[in-house]
Amino acid sequence: MKQGKIFSSSRQQTLAIAARFSRVLQGGEIIFLRGPIGAGKTVFVKGLASALGLKSSPTSASFSLMKKYQNKSHRLFHIDLFRLEEGEVFNLGFEEMLEDEKAVILAEWPDPISRMLPQDRLEMNFILKEGDEREIELQSFGRVSDSRLEALCKIAQ
Repeated sequence: MKQGKIFSSSRQQTLAIAARFSRVLQGGEIIFLRGPIGAGKTVFVKGLASALGLKSSPTSASFSLMKKYQNKSHRLFHIDLFRLEEGEVFNLGFEEMLEDEKAVILAEWPDPISRMLPQDRLEMNFILKEGDEREIELQSFGRVSDSRLEALCKIAQ
C-alpha cells in the first residue's frame, strides 16, 4: 500500500489533473472516489472522460447508479452508490465491468461494493478546504494501483 496527497485550488485544476492522469490509464483500473457531496468527485470523472475522448459528459450517476461511456479506444464505467446498501448491489452488472480488462471503473461512494471488487484499486478521498480548494488523499492497494498513484502524484506537482 502506498499513500500520497494532491491539491487542487479550482474546478479547472481538478479537470486538468484528471486529464493528465488519463494518459497513464491502460484499462483495468478500479478507482474508488470518496468525499462529501460537492467535493469534486464527479468533476474528476468528467475530466477523465473528456481526456479519453468520450463524447458524453458524465453527470452524477446518483439516480442511474451506473453509466457506461465508450468510444473505439476506451470504456469507462461510472458508478455512484450513494443511496445503496451492500445487499442491494448484486444485480447491477459488475460481472460485465470486471470481465472488461480495458475498462476503467470509477466508483463514487464505493463502500457497498468494496468487498465484491478485486483488491487492486486506487482510493481517492476528496476533502473540502476553503473556497474551491481540495485536498485529495490517495491510497493504493496492489501493484497496478501503486504505479497509478505514483504517476498521479507526479502529474499533480
